[in-house]
Amino acid sequence: MSANLDLVRSIYADWERGDFSRADWADPEIEYVIADGLQPGTWRGRTEMAEGFRDYLGGLEEYRLDAKEYRELDEERVLVLTGASGRGKTSGLEIEHVGSKLGAALFYVRDGRVAKLAFYWDRDNALADIGLAPEGDAA
Repeated sequence: MSANLDLVRSIYADWERGDFSRADWADPEIEYVIADGLQPGTWRGRTEMAEGFRDYLGGLEEYRLDAKEYRELDEERVLVLTGASGRGKTSGLEIEHVGSKLGAALFYVRDGRVAKLAFYWDRDNALADIGLAPEGDAA
């Protein structure tokens, strides 16, 4: 297993417990992207990443990300197929019941830190962005 894959797995270990407090894994100038969904956008640097993620999480309770599958694409990129759970603070709607598609996170790792992180609500969008065809959902 590569150091990049180990790094991404350690990040998800925290996120699967609902702990989003650490950012020491992120390059100080990280590019943080929410590529699709209701609130797409791009933020630069750890501070903006934290603000963007905090705004995103502001409407959610008990939010968790769950890694379903890790794919090391090359020396720099790790793709994680993800599930998510939680609920809307106002609506009470359970996130895991919103859709049947898995999401994805694409990590670009350079010099032991994440230089870019792109989240996708629809994993087919992530696969298209990296030049792969859509496939069936993994559980």
